[in-house]
Amino acid sequence: MNFYAIKTIYLFEMNRTFRTLVQSILSPVLTTSLYFIVFGSAIGSRIQTIDDVAYGAFIIPGLIMLSVLMQAITNGSTGIYFPKFIGTVYEILSAPVTTAEIILGYVGAAATKAFAIGMIILATATLFVDFEIAHPIWMVTFLAITCISFALFGFIIGILARNFEQLNLVPMLVITPLVFLGGSFYSIAMLPPFWQTVTLFNPVVYLISMFRWSFFGTADVDVVISVSAIVVFMVVNVVIIHRIFATGYRLKQ
Repeated sequence: MNFYAIKTIYLFEMNRTFRTLVQSILSPVLTTSLYFIVFGSAIGSRIQTIDDVAYGAFIIPGLIMLSVLMQAITNGSTGIYFPKFIGTVYEILSAPVTTAEIILGYVGAAATKAFAIGMIILATATLFVDFEIAHPIWMVTFLAITCISFALFGFIIGILARNFEQLNLVPMLVITPLVFLGGSFYSIAMLPPFWQTVTLFNPVVYLISMFRWSFFGTADVDVVISVSAIVVFMVVNVVIIHRIFATGYRLKQ
C-alpha cells in the first residue's frame, strides 16, 4: 500500500477546501441555520412534539443528512472531475498508484469534509434547541458510513459526468427532493397508509431513520434494515468504481 500517494491526494483535496472556505464550510452552516430558524421556530411553535421529541430537535438528523449527502456527493464528484477535465488524471493513472489508493485518497478527503460539515451543523444546532444524543457512538458510526458511501457515489458521478451541468444534476434534482420527501421534517407515520408505502421506496428514508434512531431511539424503519441497505449501497459503489478503473471507461477517453 502506497501511503505516500494516499496522503498526497488526500492533503491536496483537503487543501482545496481551505481555498474555498466560504463555499465549503460557511455556506452549508448558514443555510442549515436558516432551516432551524424557519422550521424550528416558526413551524416548531405550532407542532409541539413528534414521537415525544420536540419538533426543533426532531428535525436535526434530517438537516444534518441534507447537508452531509450534498457535501459528500459534491466533494466526491468534483475531486475526480477536475483532474479529468484538465487532463491531469492521466498522470495519476500512469503513476504507480493502485485503484484502491486513488479511491482512499479522493473519497477519504470527500468523506472527511462531509463528516466535518455534519459535526459543525450538529454543534450549530445546540445554539437553537436543547437535545441529547441517545446513542452517540452509533451516531458517529452512521454518519461516517453515510459520508463514505455517498462520497463513493459522488466519485462515480464525477467520472461519468461530461460537463458541469451533469455534475450537479444528481445532487440538485435527485438527492435534494429525496431528502425532503424522506422524512427530514416529519415522521412517515404521519402520512396516510398509501403514502407510507410509497415513501418506503425512497432510499433516503432509511438513512434518516437510522440516524434519527441514534439521536432519540425512535425510527420509522427497522435499524437493521437501514444499516444493511447503506452497507449494500457502499459495496455496490466500490464494485462499480473498480470496474470503471479496470476498463478505463470515461477516464481514458
